[in-house]
Amino acid sequence: MGSERRPDRRQLNLTGRIVVVGLGPGPTDLLTAATLRKIELIPHRFLRTSRHESSSVVQNATTFDALYDASETFDDVYRQIVETLVSAANKHGEVLYAVPGSPFVLETTVQLLLTDDRVEVTALPAMSFLDRAWALLGIDPVNAGVRLVDGHRFLEQAASEHGPLLVAQVHDKWVMSDIKLAYEDATGEEEVLILHHLGLADERLIRTTWQELDRVHEPDHLTCLYIPRLTKPIAGEMQRLHRLARTLRERCPWDIEQTHQSLIKHLIEETYEVVDAVNALDPQDPATDQELIEELGDLLYQVEFHATIAEQEGRFTMSEVVNTLHDKLVRRHPHVFGDVQADTADDVVDTWDSIKRTERGESASIFDGVAKSAPSLSYSQKVQKRAAGVGFDWPDHLGALDKIVEESKELRQATGADAIEMELGDLLFSVVNVARHLGVDAESALRRSTDKFRRRFEEVERLAQSRSLDLSAMSLEELDQMWNEAKANLGH
Repeated sequence: MGSERRPDRRQLNLTGRIVVVGLGPGPTDLLTAATLRKIELIPHRFLRTSRHESSSVVQNATTFDALYDASETFDDVYRQIVETLVSAANKHGEVLYAVPGSPFVLETTVQLLLTDDRVEVTALPAMSFLDRAWALLGIDPVNAGVRLVDGHRFLEQAASEHGPLLVAQVHDKWVMSDIKLAYEDATGEEEVLILHHLGLADERLIRTTWQELDRVHEPDHLTCLYIPRLTKPIAGEMQRLHRLARTLRERCPWDIEQTHQSLIKHLIEETYEVVDAVNALDPQDPATDQELIEELGDLLYQVEFHATIAEQEGRFTMSEVVNTLHDKLVRRHPHVFGDVQADTADDVVDTWDSIKRTERGESASIFDGVAKSAPSLSYSQKVQKRAAGVGFDWPDHLGALDKIVEESKELRQATGADAIEMELGDLLFSVVNVARHLGVDAESALRRSTDKFRRRFEEVERLAQSRSLDLSAMSLEELDQMWNEAKANLGH
């Protein structure tokens, strides 16, 4: 079967014929005489979209506007248009299909029709938006070496390019955001020209920068970009990930059901797995890097997933996340990007905290910005540190140690589940206070002790298994004896 030749279209005895005409970039005076003649002669007419200034010329036509709202992807729209046109052509013998601009420029349905063996297709030349673009920009695209790029495929088509680039199909802010994300090496000052409503009465050129690209203009289906020159070529790894996240969100049943809330547990789990991978790093073994690479990727995808959900809800995009982070880091590093002096790491922390207090404002609580969802030991330590910052603290760790004794007595005297829980919490809070005064991270300290206990008990399990003993059947004295043996074996 693989060696069979595709039959010549002339040998197929096709009964249906589709005549494709282009409506040009806008005004009716840009339509060709041949196009007007075909519109008049062919009674069965179709419009890809009525959202075009010259669409009224094609009267009594069926439009496909509703498909764009009802279909999940553009590919679905294009396939349905082709099927409708082929069916109509074979039913009526001949139909007219009118598209914006030129049939040969960024018209996926026309390309699909031209390769479809079920119908005969004739496409007439027409003026495209490109002609108006070159006129508005005042350039010769051949001499300038302009590369035409589809905004939906900016990553793939602009990869390794420096410019100049003319980017079409920039019909929504999420397309602009995708384009910005694709250029990871942007300084933000690169010039970008927005071409608005080419061929229409309100046609204009808007000059902006890469940083402001998706902030200065609300794009629509008649928006293009011209990028004269980029200092470095387009990369694209983040854009590939963003496109993948959107695809999974649209097509995977599990991804579709997720919400910000349902992903919380996965975000926490992935964070802990990154910590495990960091702790497992061996400076002498580069192979241990691979685990960290994978876990960092999993964590990054959680960020991308949340941004994709927000984008679909029309709230914010990944571009806004990245831009906000970039601006915040610049703002909080005046010792790097400004004239503030910071010679040590402690100086940097002091500067950072000072800027954060200024950003919060005078009326804000000292606890603003402390995440309540953090692990309880870390949460407690951060709250205590904030309070200590305004003088509410023991003078040294001895006062905090005395508090442990006091809270232990209160725990012994507590009755009732609620009171016991409260007093136990107070005791743990006091222990965290001691850790803070001693410069020890309580979370790390408890984790080390828990890991030590786990190693020793796993040795107890090994000893019991080697002696065919059932741990659950052993007495406490026997278990304690084996525990001491495990400690001695491990040496720590």
